[in-house]
Amino acid sequence: MATVELTFSALPAHVRTARLVATAIARRTGVQESLLDEVRLAVGEACSRAVEAHRAHCPGEPIRIELRDDSGRFEVTVSDQAPSDEIKQEQPLDLGMLSDSFMSNFGIAVITGLADDVQVFPSPKGTNIRMSWPAAVGV
Repeated sequence: MATVELTFSALPAHVRTARLVATAIARRTGVQESLLDEVRLAVGEACSRAVEAHRAHCPGEPIRIELRDDSGRFEVTVSDQAPSDEIKQEQPLDLGMLSDSFMSNFGIAVITGLADDVQVFPSPKGTNIRMSWPAAVGV
């Protein structure tokens, strides 16, 4: 299993870099060409949400992205350090039960439509969005 970690400051210009890195690594891990646009868009949406949250709550803190090739899956986790006002627990959200106020920034719905598997872990210490897609094993 290979892992790449990337941190960047909360500037919208860095979202493009994160999308490019994620797409390049997805391609190298064997994600089908037809899914690369979904990877790029989902990572861009997750990073944009993190940038927006950081600019409002903790502009000096970095946003962290972890990209890994794990047992036939390409997995991306975008982590921010901005507190989530919606949820005070550190467990995955049931994506079918999101509140209207949480969905007002409908980025989670967009990500869910683009990624093969999505898990969202909100907490008072930040939010982790984990997305994954199938990848070729042993590429």
